[in-house]
Formats: sequence, C-alpha cells, structure tokens
Amino acid sequence: MRRVALPVIILMACAFFANFLVRNPSQLEEVALEIIPVAVRVIEVQKGSVELSVGSQGKVQAAQTVNLSAAVAGPVDWISPDMQAGGYVSEGDTLLRLDASDYETLVARSESTKQQASAEAGHALREFDRMKELAQERLASVSQLQDAQRLAEVTKARLADAEANLSQAQLDLARAEIKAPFDAIIQTREVELGQFVNRAQSVAVLFGAEEVEVRVPLAIRQLGFLDIPLGFRGELPIERAPEVTVSGTYGGIEHHWQGKLVRIEAAIDPNSNTVQTIIRVSQPSNPVQWSTDQGEQIIPLPIGLYVNADIKGRTVDDLISVPRSVIRNNNQVLVVDAENKMFFRDVDIFRLEEENVLISGGVLPGERICISPIQAVVDGMSVQPIQELI
Repeated sequence: MRRVALPVIILMACAFFANFLVRNPSQLEEVALEIIPVAVRVIEVQKGSVELSVGSQGKVQAAQTVNLSAAVAGPVDWISPDMQAGGYVSEGDTLLRLDASDYETLVARSESTKQQASAEAGHALREFDRMKELAQERLASVSQLQDAQRLAEVTKARLADAEANLSQAQLDLARAEIKAPFDAIIQTREVELGQFVNRAQSVAVLFGAEEVEVRVPLAIRQLGFLDIPLGFRGELPIERAPEVTVSGTYGGIEHHWQGKLVRIEAAIDPNSNTVQTIIRVSQPSNPVQWSTDQGEQIIPLPIGLYVNADIKGRTVDDLISVPRSVIRNNNQVLVVDAENKMFFRDVDIFRLEEENVLISGGVLPGERICISPIQAVVDGMSVQPIQELI
C-alpha cells in the first residue's frame, strides 16, 4: 500500500502547486528601454579657396628630331668619336667628313675659270669704252660700237656665271663636312668609315638635347580645371602656360622635373573623349646637376620614359574639401545637427579627387559631417559626436 500511496501523494502535491502558480502569477514591472547613442566622428566644415590640379600620364618624346642627310656624295673619310648612339654633340660640332678631293679640284678649276672670265670681261669693257670715244669723234661706226657693247655684256655674263660656279664649288666643299644643326643626342648612326654616301642619304638620326616633350591625354572636363584660354590656337604664351611637375622612376629612383603645358591639340579622340596636351621640359645644361633646395639629383629626362604629370590648375573660391569616404549614395552626406541627430543631406559635388571631394553647395560653413563608416543609418537617429580636426 505504501508503494502505491507515495506516488499518488507526490502527483497530487505537484498538481496543487501548479494550480497555485497558475492562479497567482508574478507581476513584472515595466521598464523603459534605454537607447545608447552611437558614437560617431564628425568634422566641422569650412569654405575656402582650393588650388586645383590635374593628373595624367604619358611617354617622353623628343621635342626636335632630325634625320641628318648628306648634301653631297662621297666616301666617308672621318667620323667623330661622339657620333655614337647616346652621344652628346653641341651645335656646330663636326660629325663626319667626306673625302673632299674632287670638290677641292672643282674649286680650283672654278677659280681659274673665274680669273679667265674676269680678264676677258675687263678687256671687253675697256674696248667698249675706247670704242665709245672713237664713235664720238666719228672714227668708229655704229655697228662697231654695238659689237663692242655686246662683247662687253657677254663677257660680264660669263664672269657672273664663273663666280656662281665658284660659289657652288665652295659650298659643295663645305658640305663635305657634316655638322650638328643644334645641341643633340645621337639616336642612331647609319654610316661607317669608308662607306660611299650618296646625295640625300641619311647618315644619322638626332634628338634635340635642350628640350623634351611629354604627350598626355586629358578628359574634356579636366580642361575646365586649368587656367588656360580654351580654343587658343598655337602655343600658349609663356605667362599663361600652366606649370607641370613630371615624375618618373629611373634606375630605381623616383625623379622629378619641372615643365610647362605649352600646347593643346585641336582634335578630340572620339573613342576616349580626350584631347592630347603637350608638356615641354627643359633639360639641364650639364649632364648631372644637383638641386640645392631638395637635395635630389636632377638628370636629363630620358626619352621613352613613362611618367606622371601633375598640372597646376586654377584657384576656385568657396569650396568645401572633405574626405571622399563621407559621400554616400553618390551625392549625399550625413549631417549632425545641434541636437546630435543625424540626417542625410544632398550636396553639390564640384570635383571628386583621389582622396578628397570638393563640395560647392548643400552644406553650410560650421555644420558637422559624419566621417565614421556607419552601415545602418536612419534619418533622425541620435548619435554621440566626437569632434575631429581636419
């Protein structure tokens, strides 16, 4: 009996206790949910003047290129040691000489012919003067006077022809010596010692050593950031040409050069909607110079080097510069008001740069903009702003 009664008593006790709990539930006191504001970093924006710049890339090319040719024919008699690929020559330096024996002989023969023509012309002129005196005294006929005049004019013409032949012979003799037309770098030499060179045959290709050019493309919109007259034909005046900093890596070291944007090509590339601009860089007069300002080595800008160009643009007033990361949904920022509530705000973007964005309208000076990377944002949400300096 005890084995049966004990479980029944336990079940009845549990049922009684459960019934008591159901009839007497505990009342929980309602507590208001405490909302903790999200901490965000904010900056106070201010308007100011911003100096714009435009970046692009391009390859260095020669500002002057000449295919040097022989003006006369003959075998190569001498070649300058500097006339090698990569060699430097100054204006007027003799690069090579052709065998001038034939031209020296021609000069001598032309001088002899000139002396003969000069003697004949002098004799004919004196004879013409004598015949004019005889004609005045009626001792010579009109036909004799005319014959003397014709002979004087013919010999005078022969003398002029002889002088022209002598000048041509002297010019050909001088042309047997080929000289550098300007300070240049030898790109290629195309003749060898003893080789016969024909008239107009190429002997070398030279690059100008004083200046080089960089041809860089710019988008149509980027032209508006430069302080240049649009539609200007020809080279820009030196006072209007924007300054350019050209940088490139050569020999494992990054070098910088200073140049100017001197010309904008007229045609627009229909595929990329860009225009080509020409940047001119003056080469150092010495092979190697040292910059005392920055302590860096200045070397001649190598032709064919791929470089970056930073073009100085115009200055624009009343712009707000903020980090590019604050832009949301292409043209919105998060503004924190005086009550520490955050709202979306549409802004007018003047220009997107690599790290910053320039805003021309939509926010006022002194307003605070959120720069924290918040993912879930609700208009009007409370935040705890943390002021940061920019």
